[in-house]
Amino acid sequence: MSHPVVGGLEIAGPLLPRYAEILTPEACAFVADLEARFGPRRRELLARRVERQREIDAGQLPDFLPETAHIRGGDWRVPPPPADLLDRRTEITGPVDRKMAINALNSGAQCWMADFEDANSPTWENVIEGQINMRDAVCRTITFTSPEGKAYALKEKTATIVTRPRGWHLEEKHALLGGQRISASLFDWGLYFFHNARELLTRGSGPYFYLPKLESHHEARLWNDVFLHAQTALGLPRGSVRVTVLIETILGAFEAEEILYELREHASGLNCGRWDYIFSFVKKLRNRPEYLFPDRTLITMTVPFMRAYALHVINVCHRHGAYAMGGMAAQIPIKNDSAANEAALAKVRADKEREARDGHDGTWVAHPGLVQAAIEAFGHHMKGPNQIDRFHDIKATAAMLLEPLKGPITENGVRWNLHVGVRYLEAWLGGSGAEPIHHLMEDLATSEISRSQLWQWLKFSATLDDGRKITGELYDALLVEELKKIRAEYGDARYNGGHFEDAVELFMRMSKSTHFDEFLSLPAYELLP
Repeated sequence: MSHPVVGGLEIAGPLLPRYAEILTPEACAFVADLEARFGPRRRELLARRVERQREIDAGQLPDFLPETAHIRGGDWRVPPPPADLLDRRTEITGPVDRKMAINALNSGAQCWMADFEDANSPTWENVIEGQINMRDAVCRTITFTSPEGKAYALKEKTATIVTRPRGWHLEEKHALLGGQRISASLFDWGLYFFHNARELLTRGSGPYFYLPKLESHHEARLWNDVFLHAQTALGLPRGSVRVTVLIETILGAFEAEEILYELREHASGLNCGRWDYIFSFVKKLRNRPEYLFPDRTLITMTVPFMRAYALHVINVCHRHGAYAMGGMAAQIPIKNDSAANEAALAKVRADKEREARDGHDGTWVAHPGLVQAAIEAFGHHMKGPNQIDRFHDIKATAAMLLEPLKGPITENGVRWNLHVGVRYLEAWLGGSGAEPIHHLMEDLATSEISRSQLWQWLKFSATLDDGRKITGELYDALLVEELKKIRAEYGDARYNGGHFEDAVELFMRMSKSTHFDEFLSLPAYELLP
């Protein structure tokens, strides 16, 4: 089947009328050039990830690299932040949906992390309309009217936009070069940069980005080379791009300083992406019985290995003048139950005050209703725009970052992973990447943690706290009961009209497979339009 070619890219998705505003010949040629130049290196780095997993399985646990000790001991700094990234105490995150974009920009947060990645189900429609929405947001022309007639428009003061493209492991199946799918990272990043970088600079801001799921400084170097080339190609000043890297993989934590160094000309900081970090920790150490993890609710930021990770990121950043951003508060306001809502807000405040006391320079929330609580929590402990002068005497060692966590595995823990994992995946297959589940705004990391834990528990025939062995049959029996709960909550019409059949089949197959799939999103993506 032949596809239309635009600027050298074969476009395998529908070319709806407004899509031509984004998929211009010039923009597509820019993206095609990025793929031709940098795509082969991306594929080599992904192959290295596979080799590294084999090494870990064979006993070579992660450690700090001896060959880069000079970087960790070096006296270097990232550039000072631009004016609109000076105070980042509260950043709201969310997908690039039009209404949610307006709400995020109007939320009162200092920054909005506009997410093409884990909070966005990458249907062709979501990806391209997301680019349209981002262009309109940058130009401040974005508006929305709901089916009920409610109008949404930007306030005079809005959050600074920091955009997150998809990770290096993902491809865009609707854009081909030479008959092959191109990097989803380069597709998302390239289109946004091409259409918005100059406009942002003209308006006194800039092309700011979050980079997800890096596992090595070589992967960061690839991004830096992309930035250098793209700025030159569009005639923009070197250093216009500013990036914050999510340290959300265990291997990335061991190379956090080197990652920051590779990007130092464009770097703003690092972020503790706590949920994906837990997923990465389970995933990378999944075949080692000493790392049999307990219920997810027990893996908090105060357990030793997570505490070491957070303090390590803070120290790395502050040594080099970079911002150390805290993690996500996924709670959303609970309507019609003031006591439960206040209890949820109290958890958010306690978490954010912990981050502020530790020395983080800002934090994330998932809902506008949490913005003020986070701002106030940081206000109690951070009197200026950052805490770059804060350090910890404790130096994180490999043993601290890899300290095993012991604890019970309960039936409720199994049920929660089955319920939330399948429920979120069903929403994702239906085009929703940010889904409220039991008063939490969940993204793809939710399903990833859930199925990786289920996989590991089954692999080692783990024992529940009541003495029962974990088996595939136990999963099946509990899932039937959890699906009944979801059906009762949704109603028959919504449940039957959804994507539960595909979600259950894929989630359970991956949870019970003898082979561990690196990312749930890879096979799930093939089910998206």
